[in-house]
Amino acid sequence: MSALLADVERRIASVHQLDAVVNAMRGIAGARAQQGRQILPAIRTYAQTAGRAIAQARRMHIGVPEPVDHPAARRQPGLILFGAEQGFAGAYPERVLDVAANDFADAHVFLVGARSVALARERGLALAWQTSLPSRVAELSGLAIALLDALSEYLARAGAVPVTMVYPFWTPGQGLKIIHRKLLPLDAETVPATGSGPVPLSNLPAAKLLEKLVQEYVFAQLCEAAAEAFAAENEARMATMAAAKTHIDGKLAALQLEERLTRQSEITAEVVELAAGARFRIHRR
Repeated sequence: MSALLADVERRIASVHQLDAVVNAMRGIAGARAQQGRQILPAIRTYAQTAGRAIAQARRMHIGVPEPVDHPAARRQPGLILFGAEQGFAGAYPERVLDVAANDFADAHVFLVGARSVALARERGLALAWQTSLPSRVAELSGLAIALLDALSEYLARAGAVPVTMVYPFWTPGQGLKIIHRKLLPLDAETVPATGSGPVPLSNLPAAKLLEKLVQEYVFAQLCEAAAEAFAAENEARMATMAAAKTHIDGKLAALQLEERLTRQSEITAEVVELAAGARFRIHRR
């Protein structure tokens, strides 16, 4: 075997190994994206239940509780940004930061996702709080709790500042889009005082009950955004791996063609050499 043919075969083996890695990453991303989508209906039902409870509780106390106001801190609203945890997801991590880049200067930023945190630092963007996006759906509720605790601590200092969530949303066939959702203050129109019959009984003062229910509602919204971000990142990674698979298949086909042509060229050269040797021996006779 010539050195040229051996080199082509080594390159083919290397591409096969890369293909196996890409297929594995694509499979893992697909499984995680499906898990993220599967928990979303339950989270939305939970949020709707909390919203209905707020609507019922408002019949006892008209008004939606807000943090104590501190006008001096009003210039820095809260921004909860759900980014990417890992790479190999195409331009997705950059797109999330690009959309929210104009908000960084004036906002108290809570950034989720290690890859997005690294990119934000490279861009010189200021972060007030950061954490990782879990790799398992079972850990998303823990992330939402950590976010809620950090947000509550900030609101206790800053007062009734507006808080916005920015997170990715993946639509099959359409790809990625970025969602802006107002989280706080909670509009009374979002959960109007509704219902009929007797006013619900409670052992808590109406204002305290509303405060607890609003916390549950905000927690549910954070869980939903985290699940959407989890699913979107893995959908984006699947799309990237699918594109990589197409490129690998094309590269492999080209190398296999090169291998056949090289082998044929070597066989032809050997046949020509053997024929020349045979003619030389005949001539000498």
